[in-house]
Amino acid sequence: MRINKYLAAAGLGARRKCEDLVTAGRVTINDVVVRELGTQVQPTDKVAVDGKEVQVDGSFVYIMLNKPRGYITSARDERGRKTVFDLVPSDVRLFAVGRLDYETEGLLLLTNDGEFTRKITHPRSGVEKTYIVITDKPVTKSHLKILEAGVEIDGELTHPAKVQNDGAPNIFRLVITQGRNRQVRRMFAALGYEVMNLKRTAVGEFQLGDLATGKWKFIEA
Repeated sequence: MRINKYLAAAGLGARRKCEDLVTAGRVTINDVVVRELGTQVQPTDKVAVDGKEVQVDGSFVYIMLNKPRGYITSARDERGRKTVFDLVPSDVRLFAVGRLDYETEGLLLLTNDGEFTRKITHPRSGVEKTYIVITDKPVTKSHLKILEAGVEIDGELTHPAKVQNDGAPNIFRLVITQGRNRQVRRMFAALGYEVMNLKRTAVGEFQLGDLATGKWKFIEA
């Protein structure tokens, strides 16, 4: 965890104030003064401000998972379906940052940091989410323009999107900034198309890259 975030989690104030503590040379890690805001705090480190040790109640964890199809993002399911938490063993109680539906695969973030979750998922944040979409038939140019401008779902237009053909007339790279329930599938369905395969490849700055399906890794946030 970055030092300014650690101090904020320990109750030293907003992150900006905590950054000032660091740059002023008032913070030590293992009795060594640190001034770099990018300094990482390890679970075994001793952190002090003005010589007084500070601690947080547990560390925040950030995980990127390449979710396979056939898993839900809830912690448990009354129908007995597999959940993403079956794939990520952890002693820390994690929760999903947003959702991917049962048939959708790709990038899913897991954490125990509520502030991080709010930053990623709140509509005002405008965090971009990138998907690769395969439809049952080619999408017309006029319908692509509608997708970009906004599609009416339940009487409300979706926010403008970015749509780019990805090698075939029925394969697209779609970027949206909302997270309405099954939004991508419903956007295409409203125009008469069925989504045959849907994969999320990025959420904001986080890129799925070459992470294999069903695998996960720790990330910095």
